[in-house]
Amino acid sequence: MKKVLFVALTILIGAFTYAQDDMQKADELKAMLGPKADSIAAIQGRIDAIQGEIDGLPGWRKGMFGTLGANLAGSKNWYGQGTPNNSSGNIGVTVNGFANLKQEKYFWNNGLNVNLNWVKIDNKDIDTDDDSFNGTTDVFNLTSLFGYNLSKKFAVSALAEYRTSIINNFNNPGYLDFGVGATWLPIENMVVVIHPLNYNFVFSDNDAVFESSLGAKIVVDYTRQIGAVNFKTNFSTFQSYSSGDLSNWTWINSFGYTLWKGIGLGFEFGLRNNKQEALANALGQSLTPTPTFGNVDNPVQSYWLFGLNYSL
Repeated sequence: MKKVLFVALTILIGAFTYAQDDMQKADELKAMLGPKADSIAAIQGRIDAIQGEIDGLPGWRKGMFGTLGANLAGSKNWYGQGTPNNSSGNIGVTVNGFANLKQEKYFWNNGLNVNLNWVKIDNKDIDTDDDSFNGTTDVFNLTSLFGYNLSKKFAVSALAEYRTSIINNFNNPGYLDFGVGATWLPIENMVVVIHPLNYNFVFSDNDAVFESSLGAKIVVDYTRQIGAVNFKTNFSTFQSYSSGDLSNWTWINSFGYTLWKGIGLGFEFGLRNNKQEALANALGQSLTPTPTFGNVDNPVQSYWLFGLNYSL
């Protein structure tokens, strides 16, 4: 029994000694880590300062990133579902690009956002069904903003913005905003446009629903790259002076995370509210009573896409 106790005590003393040594080594390493971390922070600070000077130089800034989401599937004699023989697929792609010119007295910012999605479901047991890819999400936004600097933070500006679909119903409807006013540049990479004089041109075959009007335009855009992360958020609203039924807003957010050689993961979602589009859709469904601006349901529209991302 005494031998057992002696062996156990010896093991405990040895373990305690090794633990003390490990703790001492850990403390020494932690003590060394402090100055190293301070050095890394100082180096990063110098890098950020240099990058800030580069960003402040005149010239063009260009960039692009996009997301691809796709899946294909098929089955044969899979009787557990209603269509045992079928092929299906979903393909979605987003593109976000910008080309901005920065000069001492003026700037010219140009942006592009495209989000396209196709879906197909082919029932192999039916010869008459549609076996092609059909467009679902369909977004095309193009903006161009010119500003003449009054100071580092404020400029007088003119904005042209075009929005439409391109897979189906191209330019039906299509929206072209053109206006003048002021632009506020609160921080680097953020642009706030406030144009009290803006005309919203609406192009459509349905003149009874879609109507052009004069109003105010507000746009908030923030585009940034931080390390491996790209992101862009853009909020655009038109407030008609003629009627609230002719007002609309769109908010699009895009994110990309690079994992390896420009390839990574991407996510985009968009929200929109447009009463003219809601009424046109309701009229196309031949509802009773006949939809009007006064009784039409106008929910917030939305879309999203998640998939592989590529940055240029």
